Amino acid sequence: MAEKQKILIVDDDSSIAELISLYLMKEMYDTRIVEDGESALKVFPEYQPNLIILDLMLPGIDGYEVCRRLRTTSNVPVIMLSAKGETFDKVLGLELGADDYMIKPFDAKELVARVKAVLRRYTTASPEQESANVSARTVSADSGDMLRSGDYIEYTDLIISKTNYAVSYKGKTLEMPPKELELLYFLASSPNQVFTREQLLDHIWGYEFAGDSRTVDVHVKRLREKLPGNSEWEIATVWGIGYKFRVG
Repeated sequence: MAEKQKILIVDDDSSIAELISLYLMKEMYDTRIVEDGESALKVFPEYQPNLIILDLMLPGIDGYEVCRRLRTTSNVPVIMLSAKGETFDKVLGLELGADDYMIKPFDAKELVARVKAVLRRYTTASPEQESANVSARTVSADSGDMLRSGDYIEYTDLIISKTNYAVSYKGKTLEMPPKELELLYFLASSPNQVFTREQLLDHIWGYEFAGDSRTVDVHVKRLREKLPGNSEWEIATVWGIGYKFRVG
């Protein structure tokens, strides 16, 4: 029998936390509830959840700080919950590494659907599958050219594997949340093709995403900080339109 996926629920409102837990358990998830940020950080290493549902307004250490600290050691998916619906709050949450953001009050069924969607995107292949993909590569990339095999893309100094959600830059593995990696992979898959922010939102976040186009700008900014690029490729802005993965 497959092991249940584990969801850590961090919310000081016990009625909301219990309701979320009830809906998730009906979908065969294992859940654990904590009521503050300090407890979340303490429980996380031992529980090792597959996903965290994180309220922002917590006593003591708030949700923003919890997410910031988690991202120093882990890429575990995070769905933020908040009564604040301002764009600034959404953008800040995304900048800190959240994978999704829901505004209270919300429909519990929608939250479950988003949990499933995030986990689907984050599911990784086994080491054996990745080894098979590596063995299947029979082409070497010339300088500046793209090598693509299945869910694997390689440029000079850059390797993106969507199979095991890993990015290597200049020989070093980068810590990268799922949405950043998916955006990078999508752009790099179509070198020199220009995409509008709306197209990127649709492809990466899906039509159900309630955010705005600034979400794309935030993620591109984070990618550029991690991947300065080189003379052969970069994530380029096409003013007035959107972005492209420039090659050559």
